[in-house]
Amino acid sequence: MPSEPMPLDVLCVGHAAYDLIFSVARHPEADEKIVAGQFLGCGGGPAANAAVCISRLGFKAAFAGYLGNDLYGDKHQQELIENAVYTGLIVRGQSPTPLSSIIVKPDGKRALINFKGATKTLGAQAINFSMVTPKVVLFDGHEPHLSLQLLARLQHKDIPTVLDAGSLHEGTSVLLKHIDYLVCSEKFARQYAGDVQTALTQLAEIAPAAVITLGGKGLIWKRGDCRGSLPALQVNAVDTTGAGDAFHGAFAAAVSAKMDWLPVLRYASAAAALCCTKTGARPGLPWQQEHQRFLTQAL
Repeated sequence: MPSEPMPLDVLCVGHAAYDLIFSVARHPEADEKIVAGQFLGCGGGPAANAAVCISRLGFKAAFAGYLGNDLYGDKHQQELIENAVYTGLIVRGQSPTPLSSIIVKPDGKRALINFKGATKTLGAQAINFSMVTPKVVLFDGHEPHLSLQLLARLQHKDIPTVLDAGSLHEGTSVLLKHIDYLVCSEKFARQYAGDVQTALTQLAEIAPAAVITLGGKGLIWKRGDCRGSLPALQVNAVDTTGAGDAFHGAFAAAVSAKMDWLPVLRYASAAAALCCTKTGARPGLPWQQEHQRFLTQAL
C-alpha cells in the first residue's frame, strides 16, 4: 500500500548554498589585504533559509532543491536535519554545492560573491512532489523549471503560493504571473519599474497581493483595492544577511496559519528584524520563543 503524503505547513522550493562569512572593520581597498575579525561557515540560500526559519517558528517545513555530493552539501543537509526540515525532496549530484562569500561590515551592511560553477538548474521532473501535501508553497525563483511544473500541478488546488523576488532574473520573471503573494525586495522593484510606488501598482495588477520590503524603511503593500505601509521594527543591526529570507519564511508560515493580513506582515517583519541582530543568515533566523517575545514587546 502506498504511504499517505506527508502534511507540511510550507514547502520551500529553490536555492541552497553554503555561506562563508567574514566580518571586517571596513571594506578592503583595491589590492589590499585585510584580516577578518570573525569567520562563520553555515548553510544559506533563500529557500533553504526560509525553510529553517519556518521550522524554528514551530511549523513543519520542507526544502526542495539541489545540493552537491561534497563537503558543503553534506554539512548543509545535516544543518537542515538538525533544524527539523524535511530533506526527502533534495537532489544530490556531482556538480558543486553553490558557495557564497559574504563580507560583513560593522554597520551590518554586506557584500556578497556567489559561485555556482557548472551547477545547472534542476529539470521539471527532477523531484516527485506527490509525497508531500503543503498548505503553502514558497518559491525563490532559482529553480524555474521545477517551479513551473509544480505550479501546474497546484493549478486546481487551493494551496496559496508565495514568491520571494530578491532580484529580477529569468526565474522570478517567469513565476510572477502564477503567484498569489508576490513579496519582493526594493532592488527587484527598482529593476522592474524604476521606483517602488510604480512597481507596487504594476505588480499588484499581476498578483492578488504585492509587498515590497524596504529594509530599515519597512515595507509597502497593495492587496486588492487596499494599500498601505508598515515601519521596520527597531533593532541593533549587526548583519542584514538573511533578513529577506527570514521575512519570506515567516510570511509563508503566517499564511499557512491563516492569520489576518496585517498580523502576517508584522509576524514576518519581526522575523526579519531579529535576523539582523546576529552575524550570518542561518544563526540569525529566530526561534519561536524569542520571536513571540519580540513581537509581543513590539506591539
